[in-house]
Amino acid sequence: MSPRRCAASAQGPGTPRAAWRRGRAAEAFASEGLVAAGWRVLDRNWTLPGGELDLVIERAGRLRFVEVKARRPGDPSGPESITAHKRRRLIRAARAWLAQGDPQVEEIAFMLALVTLDPAGWTLELLDDPFDA
Repeated sequence: MSPRRCAASAQGPGTPRAAWRRGRAAEAFASEGLVAAGWRVLDRNWTLPGGELDLVIERAGRLRFVEVKARRPGDPSGPESITAHKRRRLIRAARAWLAQGDPQVEEIAFMLALVTLDPAGWTLELLDDPFDA
């Protein structure tokens, strides 16, 4: 009997592991861009059962919960890529993060960081408050 490989352990470009790596690379790219723009990263990949916050950032009394989306060149997706189910999970995670303590900020919102993974050079587009929460 020949050994079987789990799909998650495969290395091809369409595998779950490859997608996970692209996502983490996009999160790192977004984080670098946000820091260069003056934001301070408070948390990365903050998780709780049923939810995750890719980045939690702050600048000048403004707190943002950032959802990072990696996309291929020509992919027009934006805020519509965050489904109602995903919005509920983000809101639940943000409330749990806030329940840890008082962040002493004047404004709290969500941000969508769209990272286009173009071989010629990655780009970052930031959408502040992309959906009603």
